[in-house]
Amino acid sequence: MTIDADKLSGAESLRATRSYGKIRCHNPTCMERMVPEPGAKHAKCPTCAMEYRIYWVNSTLPRVRGPVWEVNRKLAEEKLAKMGGK
Repeated sequence: MTIDADKLSGAESLRATRSYGKIRCHNPTCMERMVPEPGAKHAKCPTCAMEYRIYWVNSTLPRVRGPVWEVNRKLAEEKLAKMGGK
């Protein structure tokens, strides 16, 4: 079998869509991409205002460690109060 030079494998075609240096908001209703400042410990979503703790694999590759509970709990309580709960 010969390999057609014009066709890409699945992994090769996905490689073009990767975005290094960005993280995605973990809020299921948001899922916005964020670009944290290099070396930052926290990143805040510009769309939904949820805040996350950041871990840097290397100087250009951030990962989300988890939410900043105090900030996100406050946002949830405010939204619940607007909806007429509690």
